[in-house]
Parts: sequence; C-alpha cells; structure tokens
Amino acid sequence: MRIVVTGAMGHIGSHVVRDLPRRFPGAEIVMIDNLLTQRFPSLFDLPATGRYRFIEDDVRTADLRPLVRGAQAVVHLAAITDAAGSFDRAEAVEANNYVGTLNVATACADTGTRLIIVSSTSVYGTQSHRVSEDCPLEELRPQSPYARTKLREESLTTQMAAERGLRAVVFRFGTVCGVSPGMRFHTAVNKFCWQAVLGQPLTVWSTAYDQTRPYLDLCDAAGAIAFAIERDLFDGRLFNAATDNATVRRIVDLIREFVPDLAVEFVDSPIMNQLSYDVSCDRLTRLGFAFAGDLRRAVADTIGRIGHANGRRAVAVTLP
Repeated sequence: MRIVVTGAMGHIGSHVVRDLPRRFPGAEIVMIDNLLTQRFPSLFDLPATGRYRFIEDDVRTADLRPLVRGAQAVVHLAAITDAAGSFDRAEAVEANNYVGTLNVATACADTGTRLIIVSSTSVYGTQSHRVSEDCPLEELRPQSPYARTKLREESLTTQMAAERGLRAVVFRFGTVCGVSPGMRFHTAVNKFCWQAVLGQPLTVWSTAYDQTRPYLDLCDAAGAIAFAIERDLFDGRLFNAATDNATVRRIVDLIREFVPDLAVEFVDSPIMNQLSYDVSCDRLTRLGFAFAGDLRRAVADTIGRIGHANGRRAVAVTLP
C-alpha cells in the first residue's frame, strides 16, 4: 500500500505521516512538501515502522500523476492555513490553495486515485445553534479569504466528482489543536498556550469570548483520515470533524488550570463577528467513527512541551 500526503511537513501532516504506518503496517508513505515554511524537523525521527519517501516539490506546478498513480489514497493537506492573516494576502492564499487543490484533484482524476480533501468548519457563517453538512446555502458564509477559498475547493471537488468521476471525500476540520513536529502557533488553542507559557496576555477577539466554535484534537484528525481510507468513503460526501464545540472562555479556563496567573487582553480582528455555533458530526459518527481526543489533554500536552520556556514552569495537573 502506498499513501501520498501533500503538505506533509505541516501541523497536521507531520502527525499524519507518523500515524499512518501504525494503522496500515507496511504502507509506503510518500511525503510531498515545498518546505516554504522550513519545518525541516518534521522529517526528524520518523518511526522505523514506516517506509518513507520525501519529495520536495510544489503541488501547484508538479506533475503529480506519476506519484499518485496506483496509490491507495492521496491526503491533500498542502495549504496556507492562517485565516486571520489571510486578509493581508488574500490573492496569495487563493493562488496557492485553490491552484494546488486543482492540480492535485486533476492528477487523481486522471489516474483514478482516491482523494481526501481537508477543508475547514470556518466555511460556516451562521446564527444557528447547531449546523450540519446539509445546512442551507445561506449558512455557508465564510468569514475570511482563507475560508472562502476552502469553500471554492469543496465546489471544485464536487464538480470533478460529477464530471470526471473523481473519487473523493471532503472533511471540514474544526480548529486543530495538539502537538506535532510541524506545529505552528497561529490558531486559537496553540496560540493561547504559547502566550500563556511566555507570560504574555492571551489576545482574544473582543466579540469572541463566549462564542462557540468547533475544535479538533490532532489525534482525531489523523483518525478521521485513516477511517476514510479503511471504509472507502470516497463517494463525494462532506463530513464535519470536531472533537468538541467550546467557547473561548472555556479554552482560557482550561489553560488557566496549567498557568494560573495568565491574563486576557481583548483585541480587534478583521474576522470579528457575532456568530456563535457548533457543528454536528453525526454523519461521521453514524458510520462508526469514535472521537477519542480531548481538549484538556491537548492543552496539557502543548503547555507541557513548552512549559519551561522563559523561565516559567506550568502547573502539573493529573489527566484522567
């Protein structure tokens, strides 16, 4: 078995490439990344249980057909993922993310290879308390250039499935949290953990403190990807994936368990809004997928890894 992972050095990818050999013993993992973010340590200490091949290339321009032909699946993770930062580089995000997805999807359609597309729950923009994959179109109101591009990538995948027989599945991931070799600290939970350990105030959007949003433990992200491969879920459907729906206040309270003296500073942001919703993952769980992650554990693990930075020591808390 061969599985191709694009964006393999990133926050999700660097964990997924280590998880896949555990779930699919003997699999060859082909890792593609342009190393634009220079996360070279993602290649350090790959588990001996896996058979790995790394290719430094750009999925926007590479001829991917020889690489994906005959693969069990392609996991497409290559993307610029900073939603808040996408306002200042909207054209670059569109050019990078959409063009990359187009090239990957075309290669998979040309070769009959199954494709996993990772989108985002940030494509939702609704006042409904709970939202599912079957929501009305008016509830799909992306709040950032990044999210708008993700929605376009979803439409592209659906169109290619209908017109070219592309076998694909789309996951709308909640905000990912948890430790990986290629992690960054620009998304909510990770950023807050970083700020808390370094003694900085947590910069919270002033309208967001009691708004509910979906979060996804990294172990559940990898689990959902493996589940799609195991169950052959490549029929063009969309699946939400979120370990938990939580308010920012709850995330802050979790971090305060480990760093009791943290401070909160409210700031403005281009994507501030009054929207508060949680996402339903019933479509995925009805098929037998069980979310095993835990936000508190993800927070504890993240703080524990950086807890000695800046001369600080996080409070030790026993996890269940």
